[in-house]
Amino acid sequence: MPNILNFIRAHLPESAMDSQHQKKNTTHKNSKSLCTNPCCFFCAMNEADPSLRRAGIAKCFKEMPLRDDQEHVLALSGLWHIAMAQPDDPEFQFLGIFECAANLIRRGVSDRDWLLRDQNIYIPYYAAHIIGSYTMNKAQFAERAVKSGVISPLMELLRGRMSWVEKRVAVRALGHLASHERTFDAISMHEAEIVYLSMETASTCLDVVYDEFVGVEHCRRLKYHCDLLTRGTGGLEIENRKAEEWASQLQCWSLYLLNCFACKERSLNRICKKEFLQELSGMWGGLANRSSPAGIGLIRTLCYSRTGRRKVADSKEVIERLCNISRSSDKWQYMAIDCLLLILKDPDTRYKVLNAAVLFLVDLVDLRSLRGRTKLGDAITQTLLQDYDQLKYGNLDLKSESAQRTLEEVWDLKVERKKRESILTEEAARERRLLVGVMKQEGNRLFWSGDIEGAVLKYTEALELCPLRMRKERVVLHSNRAQCHLLLRDAESAISDSTRALSLSSAVSPHSKSLWRRSQAYDMKGFAKESLMDCLMFINDRIKSRDTIGVSIPYYAARMITKQMNATWIFATAKSKKDLNDHVVENQESNSHDHETTMTMDIRKTKKGIAVYAHYCRRTVEEEEEERARKDRDRI
Repeated sequence: MPNILNFIRAHLPESAMDSQHQKKNTTHKNSKSLCTNPCCFFCAMNEADPSLRRAGIAKCFKEMPLRDDQEHVLALSGLWHIAMAQPDDPEFQFLGIFECAANLIRRGVSDRDWLLRDQNIYIPYYAAHIIGSYTMNKAQFAERAVKSGVISPLMELLRGRMSWVEKRVAVRALGHLASHERTFDAISMHEAEIVYLSMETASTCLDVVYDEFVGVEHCRRLKYHCDLLTRGTGGLEIENRKAEEWASQLQCWSLYLLNCFACKERSLNRICKKEFLQELSGMWGGLANRSSPAGIGLIRTLCYSRTGRRKVADSKEVIERLCNISRSSDKWQYMAIDCLLLILKDPDTRYKVLNAAVLFLVDLVDLRSLRGRTKLGDAITQTLLQDYDQLKYGNLDLKSESAQRTLEEVWDLKVERKKRESILTEEAARERRLLVGVMKQEGNRLFWSGDIEGAVLKYTEALELCPLRMRKERVVLHSNRAQCHLLLRDAESAISDSTRALSLSSAVSPHSKSLWRRSQAYDMKGFAKESLMDCLMFINDRIKSRDTIGVSIPYYAARMITKQMNATWIFATAKSKKDLNDHVVENQESNSHDHETTMTMDIRKTKKGIAVYAHYCRRTVEEEEEERARKDRDRI
């Protein structure tokens, strides 16, 4: 269905584009005699008698979609505030709020003349938002909403009958309805279309918001979009920030709606298309919406099903993204680890990903806890080594020699070495501790003297000798070796050692130097998001460990944050696409102009040539006629 943004820009009068927050002169606070509207919502709300109040509100809800009144926007704005503040209050649901909202959306979609009159352009947004707020928590409210016929008008908004602003609240409301068991069947009646539209929205919404709002000159933006984004009190900066937040929410709520179907193993073949999975692994809420797991959350849901695991395991790009997130400071790191473990535990998918995953998960075998999950390192170790006896004594052979060596390293570190150290006496352990300290000092001396390779070897010797129980000492040794790898421009080894140091350190108070070193290493590899997350964690830990008064962010960290925030800007890709398209159009226009100029010159040259030839022909004819006349005279 065609988008009506251009139609709105062309036909919406300036008076209707003014903020809906302007107050009417008529007030209902002092006396109802000042109001001549028999269906005034505010008069009904101010009624002291509860029974008369409910009757008045029910009448307003019934009459509102049938009548034209400039007060409708103010009433819906007030209902929006109430629904946001008290989503579990049952009063309005039983008085007809859902029927009212559904009918208002239908009228806005079908009657453009009404939509563009006064301030009615705001009404479909508020109506869909109210439906979503009241169906968020209570299954009985969602069931009543479905019976009131809200799905059909919400589907119209999801199809893009208005703009991305209305689509955002429509997909939110549909997601809440799909999340309840009692209303999922009603949503599944439109399963194929909802899945298709949600996938399309998740993939394209950032481009759409940038092309239709963020990338548009401020004077050409739709005023009602600006008002809804900032509640009528913003400027350019606030509009852009809110647009970034809303675009992220539109994408994340679309993924949440897909997740409702994936949880029930519905439409998995549609959702697990290769191209969409590749896009999905890169979708994240950004800094504006860090509370949503976004793409990684849907991928984990897919990994709980056999079909989903197979599709995810077949995508090299998705596995690489999961591996990178598993070694980052991303809030959803544990979800990436869950995905990898689920795939590795499945015999049908284990050997599709083992060669790649083991190289990353080996750095996490010392993890104690993560986001409330205890003994996570032990779970990773057990999963990696579940068939190691076949690898060591049987016919199992991995294609990757580096993966096979890594598994041998895990076996030696977590099995053989534990056995050897379990019989180590206290005196021997004390001697080792002293020797490790000496070796660390020697490594430090080599480092400061410029012998970086020698320092790496010395730190490695110290780690091989250092007892596993000496976690703090091992943290420092791994972190120091990571710094050496940074200076040697070996980013992958620096990430590995930094991750091992962070796994050994406390989850509550991670080793800050290792965070900064891993941030630098990720920057070397061009992984802006991972670098940014580590840098933010580094600053956060620095602030927590010191008196907050007078704490300043180091200049080098501020530079890194600025660089990576620009690189991870949610509209960075959309802007690049638009700039590229504009450049192509300019080149085409320039080439077209040059071609027209060349053709004109050729035509001019051709015309000149024709004229010369014609002149030559005329001269030749004239000369022939003179020659014949001369011969005739001679003959006479």
